[in-house]
Amino acid sequence: MARQNTVFKEAYNRYAAALRQDATLPSEPEIAAQLGISRSTARAILTRLADEGIILWNKRQKTVLREPTARDFYPSEETDSLHDVIERSFMQRILSDEAAPGMQINELELAREIGTGTTSVREFLIRFSRFGLIEKRPNSHWILKGFTRAFALELADVREMFELHSAAEFCKLPPENDAWQALAEIKAEHQAMLADLDTRYKDFSALDERFHLLIHRAAKNRFIADFYDAIAIIFHYHYQWNKAFARQRNERAIHEHLDYIAALESRDPTAIDFSCRLHLRSARQTLLQSLPQAGTEEA
Repeated sequence: MARQNTVFKEAYNRYAAALRQDATLPSEPEIAAQLGISRSTARAILTRLADEGIILWNKRQKTVLREPTARDFYPSEETDSLHDVIERSFMQRILSDEAAPGMQINELELAREIGTGTTSVREFLIRFSRFGLIEKRPNSHWILKGFTRAFALELADVREMFELHSAAEFCKLPPENDAWQALAEIKAEHQAMLADLDTRYKDFSALDERFHLLIHRAAKNRFIADFYDAIAIIFHYHYQWNKAFARQRNERAIHEHLDYIAALESRDPTAIDFSCRLHLRSARQTLLQSLPQAGTEEA
């Protein structure tokens, strides 16, 4: 229900933002197709718009009475992008205890679980399939091929190439670039997490993803940005595969991040290269250690 509520809020905000006074709205199926959501979610959006006096809904006739104001929208902290919602649900499914090579993934079931349309789910799966973890089969089915040791090593190699380049580019950013402020905020969050590690260490994977994504964006390379999407998904979620010693691993990673951040702030290319390589070596070891025993065979 929480996932469906998030999908609803995100889709509601998108649709409300596009409304113009006196416009006539299309049918529920057309709205659902336009937003990539289910018909029931489209109906819920129309109901809220009518309840707020934004539209007049009289059977098949739907007219915009006024354009939404800021207070008509859900706050950003209550909404994730539809892509993020699908990604989270998909990764939770393939990382479950029941997941094993050969497991079937059904587009319709996944869409129903999330509360969105099958088109959005299919687009995500097609994009993710490029990386070899899943394979398309007839009748809207996909097969999980399994996360092998060979796959993990290849992934780590590519990540290291991308990040070494991106970190070198980060230190060239001008002082007024927003990335430096974002880095300072992420540094403060690391320090706060370290001060309350016993209760907050499980939140580290989300902070880890934000930190590395910030670095990769500095490269301004469309190919790195595109491929890193999948790398970030896997490195973000792999922490859930093996929870043994999670607190110790995360504490070490936080200290490595803080050293890495200090190197970036120094703008010293040698220090940046050293701290980046050191942390990525640890991340590679953590990824390999987190592999399920059955998944460690070479592909």
